[in-house]
Amino acid sequence: MNVNDKKMKALNDRKIKILEAIINDYIETGEPIGSRTIAKKYDLGISSATIRNEMSDLEDLGLVTQLHTSSGRIPSDKGYRLYVDNLMSHRELTEEETNFLQNVVINNINHMDYLMEQTAKALSMLTNYATIISQPKAEQEKIKNIQLVCLDETSIIAVVVTENKSVKNYIVPVDKNFSTQDLITISSAINNLINKYSLDEIKDLFDKNDTDILSEGEQVIKKVFNEIFKVNKEDEQVKFYTSGINNILDFKEFSDIEKAKTIFQSLEEKEMLVDILSNNSENDSSIQILIGGENHIEGLKDCSIVKTEYKIAGATGTIGIIAPTRMDYAKAVSVLDSIVKNINNVLKSLSSD
Repeated sequence: MNVNDKKMKALNDRKIKILEAIINDYIETGEPIGSRTIAKKYDLGISSATIRNEMSDLEDLGLVTQLHTSSGRIPSDKGYRLYVDNLMSHRELTEEETNFLQNVVINNINHMDYLMEQTAKALSMLTNYATIISQPKAEQEKIKNIQLVCLDETSIIAVVVTENKSVKNYIVPVDKNFSTQDLITISSAINNLINKYSLDEIKDLFDKNDTDILSEGEQVIKKVFNEIFKVNKEDEQVKFYTSGINNILDFKEFSDIEKAKTIFQSLEEKEMLVDILSNNSENDSSIQILIGGENHIEGLKDCSIVKTEYKIAGATGTIGIIAPTRMDYAKAVSVLDSIVKNINNVLKSLSSD
């Protein structure tokens, strides 16, 4: 039994209704809520004194917190987590919202840059949150074999064949003229390496100067792989599309300029964007929700991230929505689910035409 299951067992219906009231009200207003407000606004049929006692129990469970002794309660990260996992209702998008997202995909599906840009704008418009999308990227193809061919006295060509039968040519500079037999021997040594190790493992061995793995033509072998590593690194450069970053300023909890500045800095650094959109789930198709301190990026500890993967032509990207922890999680999940389904449906219809 996980922590949330234990806490759910400790909650009666009354505590659950009060917790939902606190969360829903705080998502809407950004203001701590007191027992009197809950009694008047939510008509739970109990006195404010009883509500106050229940709120105290919720605080003991770590589900709500009090900023000041005289203030009302606000949800804690643990409270949001319990809400998201156990209490949150599915939110249907309106017909207008659904049609809007569908048109974004249909109108831009043939131009990847426009599709990503317009999708980011559409999601930030519908949620009033920040949106980040990573360009879809295909998984690195595994190399089946490499053949070296002489080009001229100072260059050879490495012909690389992948398991998917695609062919790539790499021009490798050399400092001497190699015979055909020399290149056959070196090619054999290279293929022995790629049959035994992955590219990442070979790179690690090179970095550690483990020359025992090499044979004749050691320098040529290193040069061949260095060209492959260099091109692969360039291919790994992922493009990001963002929209609505300034929406962060609309939330009163980020009226502190220094706090807002920290968030902006986190969203401007490419390495941070990679971290934000990295997959933290074993289920690639699931929508992941990271609440507050659950994400390891210090500058975003007061934010939540809702993200999911999408696929286009065998390549995978990620769409993420970022907002304060009092975000409307149900809406963010519904919007992400809808946009991914629209992309899949439009691609299916195009492939069947």
